[in-house]
Amino acid sequence: MGRALRAAALSSAAVLVALGVAPSGAQAATPPRIDLRVLVVDDGGPATQAITAELDGAGTPYTRIDLNQAGRPTINAAYLSDTVSGRARAKFQSVVLPNDNPFGAGSAEMAALAAYETDFGIRQVDAYTYAQPGVGLNYAQDPGYIGQLDGIQGQVTAQGTAGDFGYLKGAVPFEDNDPNVAESYGFLATPLATQAAGATFTTLVDAPIPDSSARGVLVGQYNHDGRSELVLPFVYNQYQQQFRLLARGIVEWMTQGIHLGADRNYFEVQVDDIFLADDRWNTTLNCTPGDVDCPIGTGEDTDPIRMTAADAQYAKQWSQAHGLTLDFVFNGGGSEDWKADHDTTVDPLATQLLADKSAYRWVNHTYLHPFLGCVQDVSVVPWVCGTDASGNVQWVSKADITASVQDNRNWAASHGLSLNNQELVTGEHSGLKVLPQQPVDNPNLAPALTQLGVKYLASDNSRDPGQRQVGPAVTVPRFPMNVFYNAGTAQEETDEYNWIYTSSAQGGSGACATSGNSTCLTAPLDTDTGYASYIVPLEAKIDLGHVLGNNPRPHFMHQSNLAEGRIAYPVLERILSDYASLFAASTPTVNLRTSDIATELQRRAAWDTAWKGGQVTAYRIGDAVTVNAPSGTQITATMPAGTRQSQLLGTTAFGSSYAGKVSGWTTPGVLQSNVSLTLPSGAVPALVNLNVSLGPITIKASVGHLPVPKGVAKAVPVGPGDHTRK
Repeated sequence: MGRALRAAALSSAAVLVALGVAPSGAQAATPPRIDLRVLVVDDGGPATQAITAELDGAGTPYTRIDLNQAGRPTINAAYLSDTVSGRARAKFQSVVLPNDNPFGAGSAEMAALAAYETDFGIRQVDAYTYAQPGVGLNYAQDPGYIGQLDGIQGQVTAQGTAGDFGYLKGAVPFEDNDPNVAESYGFLATPLATQAAGATFTTLVDAPIPDSSARGVLVGQYNHDGRSELVLPFVYNQYQQQFRLLARGIVEWMTQGIHLGADRNYFEVQVDDIFLADDRWNTTLNCTPGDVDCPIGTGEDTDPIRMTAADAQYAKQWSQAHGLTLDFVFNGGGSEDWKADHDTTVDPLATQLLADKSAYRWVNHTYLHPFLGCVQDVSVVPWVCGTDASGNVQWVSKADITASVQDNRNWAASHGLSLNNQELVTGEHSGLKVLPQQPVDNPNLAPALTQLGVKYLASDNSRDPGQRQVGPAVTVPRFPMNVFYNAGTAQEETDEYNWIYTSSAQGGSGACATSGNSTCLTAPLDTDTGYASYIVPLEAKIDLGHVLGNNPRPHFMHQSNLAEGRIAYPVLERILSDYASLFAASTPTVNLRTSDIATELQRRAAWDTAWKGGQVTAYRIGDAVTVNAPSGTQITATMPAGTRQSQLLGTTAFGSSYAGKVSGWTTPGVLQSNVSLTLPSGAVPALVNLNVSLGPITIKASVGHLPVPKGVAKAVPVGPGDHTRK
C-alpha cells in the first residue's frame, strides 16, 4: 500500500501499569466479571454498520462510539473496566473496530484497548482492513489481488468448519446483482509464512486468488501479543448475502459463543384464497377483469383460476417431500359458491383438501373475502372511498366484519377444520389502512376484533412493515411474493411482470420508474422462458434474503399459484435448494405459525426496549452467567450446548439446539429475580497469563479510508421487487 507505518512500542507490563489494569495473574484466583455487551467503534462505514445491524436484529446489547461525533467518550482504562465489589470487571465482552486501528500511530486509545483485550481475554473484530503484516497477512501481491470481488466463491476452511462457522455447509458466494455496478471490494492475500514471535494466523474462510493457484483470506483469526483479532479484508453491507452468511459466525467468534440475543433462519409460506377462484390477468387489457384495476364496463372474468383435486393432491405430496408445512389461508364460502355455480353438492377440491387437512395449518381468511375497509367506489380507477351526502367516509360496519369472520369459523367447524381463532387474515389485508385511498384503519375493525377474540392480524409488510396494535390484536406483517395472485401460468405471470416492470416506451406501465422501490427491466422478458430464467431465481434470491435476515415474518402467495401451471413450486424449490446448499443440517429453517410469529415479534420489541433503555444487566463470572431484566420481560440468549438454567430446586436445560449452540427465550424460575445459567465444562475461555513476557505491543498507524464501491455504500437492489435495497 506504500504507507510508512510509524510505531510506538509499549511493553505489556508498562501498558497495564500505566492504564491501571490489574494483571491477570491477580485475576487467576478471582475470576473477573465480563459484562455481556459489545463495544462497537463506528467510523460510519458500511462494515461496522452491518455488524451493528446484526447485533440489533439478534437483540445482542452493544454500546456504539461514533468516531465522527464531537465530544464522544474517550476510550481509556476507566471506560473499559473497573472494579465491582472487589472484583475486576470488563465492561465489554468484545470489541468491533472499523479496522485494525482507527486511531492512529501511538494512540493511547488503541493502547488502552490492546491492554484491555490482553488482560481480560477480549476478542476484537477488524470489520474491514487491508492485507498487511500488521494483521498477519502478506501484502496482496505475488500472489494477491486487490479489487472487485463480485461473483467470487468463498469457502469455509476445515478450521472454520470446526469453529464458529460450522453452521455453514462450506460455500460463501459473493453477490453479483448488476454487471454495471461494483458491489464488493477487497484484498485477497496469503498469511505470512513466518509470523512474529508467538503469533499465529488461522484462515477460516478463503477464496481463489485470480490468476494464481493460491487462495486468499476472506476471514482469519490473528493471535498475537496475547490478543485475538478477526481479520476481514473485504467490505460489505448488511444486506449482501456474503455478509448474511458470515454474520452469525462473526458474532459467535467475538463473543466466544456466550451472548445475549439469538439469530435463526425463518421460512414460512402462507397460501391465501384456498377454496376461492382468483380472477385472471388479461394479457390484452393489461388488467384483471372482475378486479378494481380494470375500468368500469370491462366485465367479469369468465375463466378464473382455481385449484383442482389433483392440484390438492400434488400440494400434499410436495409439502411432505420438501419438509415445508404450508399455511392454508381459506375462504369456506368459495367452496359453497363453486357448488352453486356447478349445480352440485360435492366440491372435489374441498373433498381432497379436507381429507388431507392434517397436512397443513389453517388460518381464517373470512368467508367470502370481502373488502373490510371503507366502502369502495369502483366507478373510477384507481378506486376511492365512498362518502355520504355530508362527505363523510362510509365504512364497512362492525356487524359485517364480524359476520364475515364468524361465518368462516362456522364453516370450518362443520367441516372438521382445526383453527386458532385468535389468528385472522382479512381479504387484501382490508380494514387496515391502505394508502393513498384509506390512510387510517376502519374504525369498526378494532371493536369487531375485540368481539371475535382476534389477537393476531396479518398485514402487508410492503405497506405496513412494523408490528402495531389494532384494538386487542397485534399485526403480523407478511412479505408478498412476486408470484401474482392473478396468474395461473408462467406466461401470464411473465406478461404481467413485463407490464409492471418495463418502461412505457417498451410497452409497460412505466410505474417502476417512479415507484422508488424497484428497478425497471432493461427489456421485456420472453413470456415463454422469462419466468424460469429470470423471475424464479430473482424472487428466490429476494425471499432467501429475508430468510437469512433473522426475520420471522411469513411470505404469502395465492391458491392460483398452486393451480394450472403450479408456478409457486419452482420458486419455493429454488429457495429451499439454495438454502440447503449453504447451510449444514444443524441449521434448518424455522417454520412458525402466525400466532408464534406474532409472539416472537412482541418478545423482540419488549426485549429491545429493555436493553436499549439500560434495564438489562448481564455478565459472566467463570462458568456462571447472570441476567437481570424488568419483571415479565422474556430474556433471549445464545449459549454453548449443554448450558443449564438454575431453578429453585435443581437445574433445567436452557434453550434448544440451533447452529451448534443452544438459544431461546426464558424468564427467571419460580421465586427467582434473575436468570442464572451454568456453562458446560470447557466452554469458558482461559485468560492469558500476563506473568509471562509477551514482548512489545506495537501501535501502528491507521489504515485510513479504504475503498468502498458504490454497490456497498448504497446497496444494489437484487432486481424488480426488491423493496429492501431501494
